[in-house]
Amino acid sequence: IQVLLKLWRNGFSLDDGELRSYSDPTNAQFLESVKRGEIPVELQRLVHGGQVNLDMEDHQEQEYVKPRLRFKAFSGEGQKLGSLTPEIVSTPSSPEEEEKSILNAPVLIDDSMPATKIQIRLADGSRLIQRFNHTHRIKDIRDFIIQSRPAFATADFVLVTTFPNKELTDENLTLQEADILNTVILQQLK
Repeated sequence: IQVLLKLWRNGFSLDDGELRSYSDPTNAQFLESVKRGEIPVELQRLVHGGQVNLDMEDHQEQEYVKPRLRFKAFSGEGQKLGSLTPEIVSTPSSPEEEEKSILNAPVLIDDSMPATKIQIRLADGSRLIQRFNHTHRIKDIRDFIIQSRPAFATADFVLVTTFPNKELTDENLTLQEADILNTVILQQLK
């Protein structure tokens, strides 16, 4: 590893770290090791027997000034917390299965009218994709879910948009009026 030792009037610092006082016995021992040409014990522990390149800068005519922290981009991984989106436990359906659900769907489409595709993520983790006309109503989505998955016929559920999360309470609105064309709708059990 590469370490930069900066000597200041009132102490020393390693890389861009905090000021270490010359009067502290641990720090004095660190500097004595450097003067003898040895690797200080602190750095030996840091590299676990690896190689250390120690560079030094003399700033003994200056007082220590804490350096500004440089921006460091986040390098970890993100985790989504508190999402209304249910966890998908099934594997994504294949294009053939999606096509089959579209072809077997009980929704009547008027091909002379504008149409949209709606993806519905069900509470059981599965999903449905269906074409609807812009003039279909939210209650048509509810009916489609019940006809496609009869197990939900007796379940009390609501339909919710993904972002921003909004419950679709007025089921008489058309899909266009509800502004849910080409979107994902979530089914949530009450």
